[in-house]
Amino acid sequence: MMTSRILIIDDNAQRISDLKVIFTFLEQKDVVSVGSNDWQDETKSISDIQTILLGDCGGDTERNKVLSVIRDLEEDIPVLLLSDHDAMQEIGSLDSTVGILGGIVVPASNTQLNSMLQKARIYRESRRVNDDERTSTLFRSLVGNSRAIRHVRKLVEQVASSTANVLVLGESGTGKEVVARNLHYNSQRRDKPFVPINCGAIPADLLESELFGHEKGAFTGAISARQGRFEMAEGGTLFLDEIGDMSLAMQVKLLRVLQERTFERVGSNKSIKSDVRIIAATHRDLEERIKDGSFREDLFYRLNVFPIEMPPLRERNSDIPLLINELISRFENEKRGSVRLTPAGIISLCQYHWPGNVRELANLIERLVILHPYGVVDLADLPEKFRIQGITVPETESDPFPGEFAVDSYRNASNHLPKENFDLKEHLSKLEYDLIKQALDEANGVVAHAAKRLNMRRTTLVEKLRKHGLQRTDEASSF
Repeated sequence: MMTSRILIIDDNAQRISDLKVIFTFLEQKDVVSVGSNDWQDETKSISDIQTILLGDCGGDTERNKVLSVIRDLEEDIPVLLLSDHDAMQEIGSLDSTVGILGGIVVPASNTQLNSMLQKARIYRESRRVNDDERTSTLFRSLVGNSRAIRHVRKLVEQVASSTANVLVLGESGTGKEVVARNLHYNSQRRDKPFVPINCGAIPADLLESELFGHEKGAFTGAISARQGRFEMAEGGTLFLDEIGDMSLAMQVKLLRVLQERTFERVGSNKSIKSDVRIIAATHRDLEERIKDGSFREDLFYRLNVFPIEMPPLRERNSDIPLLINELISRFENEKRGSVRLTPAGIISLCQYHWPGNVRELANLIERLVILHPYGVVDLADLPEKFRIQGITVPETESDPFPGEFAVDSYRNASNHLPKENFDLKEHLSKLEYDLIKQALDEANGVVAHAAKRLNMRRTTLVEKLRKHGLQRTDEASSF
């Protein structure tokens, strides 16, 4: 169950009093404070605690002991260190085996405290994921509601259970291997191996050995017999990526295997039967390569029994919010961190042209998780080339541009209602924070303009800015 309960462990009574004043201002009511000698009574239900603020405990040694006990009770609970000076330096002086999410220098500002609590909340949410549910979700990598990706999913569903060879087409980074893995997983061969090989990354003189294997002494350096990818994939699926880069000589040998279902290892004349489903992929136009003589037409027809074309990301930008959520879910599932994006940040990413497709998006999300661990990424926090200024909503004939829909999709995907109860007030407060911050950014910090954008009185917005610890640049910037 999601909770907003905060536990302060500190022997400094004045510091606790100062923090509680700020918590009252932030409308954070469920705050419990205890000393270092009697804190364990408050952690009997540690799963109900969202964040622990740890202050003086009688020295670093005693504080390390407290941290060690906390980790034994629950490894993933976020701990923020309270310090009167350089919090990060103080964190560095503690036992490195005990994890601390961050530090708060006291007396703390509303902005600093609110930001760190928000970071702790995101961290806590990311660690509460049900691993079994997330594992099944992670496999459904062909996420999206665009017409193009729905068509791809339909084709995968139709051909997965057959034995037909499949040719996956599309630009680099669109997710062609994801299609291949989904085909294998949904086929009757799912309990057998899925073996990928990049035909463009292996020199032509070595590719034959990689595919078919070799016998001992077949060539210089062949000190022992070795299986090839066809043998490894027996009964399962062989994924030939970048088939368009294969040499003509290897194309002939591959065609023979596809026709006769047998092959020989390099240096052997013994035929080996092969029961392997072939899925090939390429970013090249094979029909053009047939015309210029660099790809065999008969091999093309053998591979192109059932073509599936992956659309570039720029043609399915309404799927970007769901892809962002899927990528963040992967990091959370692998315990590598998490991050959240504001509506303005999401919409900007939806308007970027994505030459590197989904691979480029995945690289960006990984970078943001490293740069802003468990933080909220706004438009201004994105790398410069991803910041689209003067955001507009273009008209398209295929899919509606994901303006408000993008934000709604992202929220719906990343904020599923848990099976157990969750804190509605905390959820709405976070939503209010995001929208106010976006309005303030769009108004260049002018509160009057942001208030008009939000259809509320200026004085009401000023109070909400104070509540959330947000700054503004107009005449009332010091409050």
